[in-house]
Amino acid sequence: MAVIDHSSPLPLSLGQRLPVQISILDRYLLGELVAPFLFGIGAFSSLGISIGVVFDLVRKVTESGLPFSLAMEVLILKMPEFLVMAFPMSVLLATLMGYSRLSNDSEIIALRSCGIGTYRLMVPGLILSLLITGLTFVFNESLVPSANYRAEILLDQALGQKRNEGFQEKNIFYQQFTPSQTIDGTEENQLSRIFYAKGFDGKQMKGVLILDFTRGEPQQILVSDAAEWNAEFDRWDLYHGSIYLVNADGSYRSVINFDEHQFKIPRAPLDLANRIRDYGEMNLIQAQSYLQLLSQTGDEKKIRKLKVRIQEKLSFPFICLVFGVVGSALGILPNQRTNRATAFGISVLIIFSYYMLSFFSSSLGVRGTLSPELSAWLPIGFGLICGGILTLRSNR
Repeated sequence: MAVIDHSSPLPLSLGQRLPVQISILDRYLLGELVAPFLFGIGAFSSLGISIGVVFDLVRKVTESGLPFSLAMEVLILKMPEFLVMAFPMSVLLATLMGYSRLSNDSEIIALRSCGIGTYRLMVPGLILSLLITGLTFVFNESLVPSANYRAEILLDQALGQKRNEGFQEKNIFYQQFTPSQTIDGTEENQLSRIFYAKGFDGKQMKGVLILDFTRGEPQQILVSDAAEWNAEFDRWDLYHGSIYLVNADGSYRSVINFDEHQFKIPRAPLDLANRIRDYGEMNLIQAQSYLQLLSQTGDEKKIRKLKVRIQEKLSFPFICLVFGVVGSALGILPNQRTNRATAFGISVLIIFSYYMLSFFSSSLGVRGTLSPELSAWLPIGFGLICGGILTLRSNR
């Protein structure tokens, strides 16, 4: 007779081996959300690509002679950007359409009669929105910036436009500020030097003009045919130019011509010339690095705009969470009859309203009316508050 050892653990089933078990209810509700989510991805991304890329590429193919194969490559490179833009909208459509279908078929009523509350029913919608939030962040950081940058480079090269990958060619402008104390004892940044170059060939600045304001008034004006950064001595070497020494009344005291002259100013103009990526072509690390560079120039308008864009990069994935809460709460609302067409229309209306608010808030941040953090996160907070109110209403 066999002896059974009750102290040894019994073998676990596959579901029991999983660290997080998904209930039958959650699997069923998630299944109702997946199909409309995939439909939303296809619909919204196709619409965005058609309006934002395809029409422009067709015009370039027919009018500018862009090769069709290259146009297709650019189209593929642009797809990640529009997929990411479609993620939040698809979450809204999925939750609104999925829960509305359950409500129309009285399944929500049946589940509530079994003691399942509104908050419990919304859990699968929140799980989906959180998963897509993470996916949006990953796409937006690892894939979209590099793909956008590569697409622009291909277009410029194919159309004969000179946008080099390594540097900016024209109009390099840099302002250097130094901290100084005012009469009332407060500290503020004072303009000390202005550096301007007409062009940059990857090695030398051409047509250089430097204005020196180190004592508050113009002290000297340097003009040279070329300037090159000397990394060994941490300075700029100027070639074939003149130095105009300026009196306090603005008249020239003397003029000194030179074949070569050394001038101490940060290498920031060279760094500015080496950075030509747009906001949509930088990830967070690149944007933070560029912000540190811009901080040396003292250009408050550009600095503020970049700070707003950085905060928007951080807040954008959380639109999925906002739309997930709002869509779930609207879909579960009792006494409603919402078909698929109506759900799609409501989704478009909510999306339009949200992005109008986001655009308005972003504009206030760029203007300086709102802080960069508040301008980027205000729509997220407002959306979550609206979602919370709708959730409380659907729970009555």
